[in-house]
Amino acid sequence: MLADSAYVGNLQAQEFDSQYWQNRGEISAVTGGRGAAWFIDSGERQWVLRHYRRGGLVARVCADRYLWCGEAAVRSFAEWHLLAALVARGLPVPKPIAARYQRVGLLYRCELITQRIPNTQPLSAALNCAPQSESQWRAVGVTIARLHAAGVDHADLNAHNILLNDQGAVSVIDFDRGRLRSPGAWRAGNLRRLYRSLIKITRAMPANRFSLQAWDWFRAGYGSG
Repeated sequence: MLADSAYVGNLQAQEFDSQYWQNRGEISAVTGGRGAAWFIDSGERQWVLRHYRRGGLVARVCADRYLWCGEAAVRSFAEWHLLAALVARGLPVPKPIAARYQRVGLLYRCELITQRIPNTQPLSAALNCAPQSESQWRAVGVTIARLHAAGVDHADLNAHNILLNDQGAVSVIDFDRGRLRSPGAWRAGNLRRLYRSLIKITRAMPANRFSLQAWDWFRAGYGSG
């Protein structure tokens, strides 16, 4: 039995339930990975519903519950507030729609709904299809530099969380555990994480999908951002 629940955003409880949208025939896609995400296609409501899930070994014991440390520490609420601040600054991130947590004793689970960024694909998927141009790599670098200049520490910056549209514009998603910080070594840590991601995902792809030249283009864009 739930001991407590709370919401950010003006939605009803059922709208955080993927089965509700499934029953209406308004889920267009489902993604897996560490979190579970459903793409909602309901007229003007083009949303992404994400249920927070744990990764690593702990997920085998407790897949989607987190230790309750107060409402300020709820992961979906923290991400909602961070995204709202970044959208207000004009940064290319998803608009937050609503967030919820449900608490049972010392544990809670939570969800986040964001506006879907239309006509995009992850950088990882784009690389799987074709090499990216110098201008595209530079655009990715400029975008990451903008986030860093605003003090945004992305906790999981990788090629799956960078979105490209068909005009080459770049957006960044999945700010779980992200935060605003003063300049520091964390920026280089973000870049190292992204580099390792690019090496990993392109390992089985043709050699021209990622190279030192591509990384140099990225760094040039980053340096000019």
